[in-house]
Amino acid sequence: MKLLKIATVFLSLLFIAQPAVATPDLPDRDEALDLFKGYVNNMVQKVEKVEDPDLKREIMNDSFDNIITALDEAVSMGIVSQKDQKAVAALKKSIQEKKNELQGLKGYKRVANNNLNNFANYVQQDLEQADTITFSLSATLLVLIIILLLLL
Repeated sequence: MKLLKIATVFLSLLFIAQPAVATPDLPDRDEALDLFKGYVNNMVQKVEKVEDPDLKREIMNDSFDNIITALDEAVSMGIVSQKDQKAVAALKKSIQEKKNELQGLKGYKRVANNNLNNFANYVQQDLEQADTITFSLSATLLVLIIILLLLL
């Protein structure tokens, strides 16, 4: 958690100073989107490699938690536009619903053990096609979320 706080301060300073100094080698929006998709794809691959349904659930649940935490941290930095805050809220809601479905919470039927691989693939497809990612999130916020995900 301390590393996350340090990273948050560093990234805040980086984005505040961005107009004054060049920020070399930060990914552009398309690269950041590819990194996000790669993060989700990595989750799917991990789920498909393990046999134990409890471990599959844990992998997906941890990934959902990491994405939600990264979104919360990005918003808490105070550099997110109103438009991006709405996009983050929609994305967070979508991920929380998937998490609830995975665990069978809040009125959702729990994903059956024999459907966990299919569910992971469904999540990947849904997140990759999500309008909140592809159309709404600014490049800066998307890059920030990716960096935070890599730190989790």
